[in-house]
Amino acid sequence: MTGSESPPSFRLAYVPGVTPAKWVRIWNERLPDVPLALLQMPAAEAPGALREGAADAGIVRLPVDRAFFSAIPLYTETTVVVVPRDHVVTAADEVSVGDLADEVLFHPLDDVLGWDSPPGEPAFERPATTEDAVELVAAGVGLLVVPQSLARLYHRRDLTYRPVTDAPRSGVALAWPEEAHTDLVEDFIGIVRGRTVNSTRGRPQAQDRKKERATDRASGNGGGRTSGNGGGRTGGDVRGTGAGAGRTGAGRAGGRGGRQQQGRSGGGSGGGARRGKPRRRS
Repeated sequence: MTGSESPPSFRLAYVPGVTPAKWVRIWNERLPDVPLALLQMPAAEAPGALREGAADAGIVRLPVDRAFFSAIPLYTETTVVVVPRDHVVTAADEVSVGDLADEVLFHPLDDVLGWDSPPGEPAFERPATTEDAVELVAAGVGLLVVPQSLARLYHRRDLTYRPVTDAPRSGVALAWPEEAHTDLVEDFIGIVRGRTVNSTRGRPQAQDRKKERATDRASGNGGGRTSGNGGGRTGGDVRGTGAGAGRTGAGRAGGRGGRQQQGRSGGGSGGGARRGKPRRRS
């Protein structure tokens, strides 16, 4: 390492509601010489941070642009409605969207459920954040439908929540730019997937992917597993091409059938090669 190079580090972005503490602890145990920096940011900003290189990987909310990102889905959250503790909804263990039809439901600008508008009566305005919407619920002017992790994150003693069985759900995934699949990213993937420290599945796979992408770019072909002339696993076997190739179908036919034909007929070049010695002239 030269004086101008900085020591390796790993930057992990994560969105509100996500708790990466367990994975961070395992990282620190396995890679104590590589600092892991946690970057919490709003769900809408995390993909941009990854695109710009401000983070190496992120635990984000789905969907993501799969043309740019690789992603490993981690889990899908239960959706709940946040209500005051004395609200009639608390009499049930769970509710449906139809049960909320007569309620005022807030739709914050940072909503992660992806619906155009929540059911029920629209609020007088859209709160800027989910946290602001929770404050309005506590004031008794409406309800809020969110992933369960956000209900827990902004928990208040005067509020509670109930599952909404048929509401949209939010998925959470580990994502990183496709072209930035580094060794450290692969290390974190292994931790998230529960691989042991001695697992054989890890960095070699990442290195193989790099080599495959480099080969594809250099050759201009679609890779070794595609059809066509450029791949080693294509329909045509390169060992069987060309005249006289002994292991192709034609070669095998020529090796067996050709000898039989030559032995049974006199036609063709070398046709008498198996007819024995020529007769002596008298």
